[in-house]
Amino acid sequence: MSPSPLLGPVVALIAWSLVIMLLMAATRLPAMRKAGIGLNRRGGRGQNLEGVIPDEVNWKAHNYAHLMEQPTIFYAIVFALIVMGFDHQINVWLAWGYVGLRILHSLVQVSVNIVALRFGLFLLSSLCLISLTVHAALRLWH
Repeated sequence: MSPSPLLGPVVALIAWSLVIMLLMAATRLPAMRKAGIGLNRRGGRGQNLEGVIPDEVNWKAHNYAHLMEQPTIFYAIVFALIVMGFDHQINVWLAWGYVGLRILHSLVQVSVNIVALRFGLFLLSSLCLISLTVHAALRLWH
């Protein structure tokens, strides 16, 4: 039995999240060092770095946090669709659409961070997620 085509977008978004995690570390650690913040200090959270290191550096961390939020719903609904055997082409397209839009959202947030553009991409990706959820609900009801 071959794997569901819906697994491709899941793996892609997880891989993208790891890329952003590495980008966050690669920019945040030098910025912390420059600000005189050592890793050996006690306590603290990422949000404590707001206003201490440049905003452009924090944007990467903000995006990583975003990739740990709404995409969890994406993973759940995609796995539900796979379990239901409902990996029809439209759902595969919607899943790839969601992933592509989330990647574009990331690229905007980690670079220029134009909120209106980011929000538009978020809305479009949310429509993909809503559509996947409606498809799963309809499948259950029929």
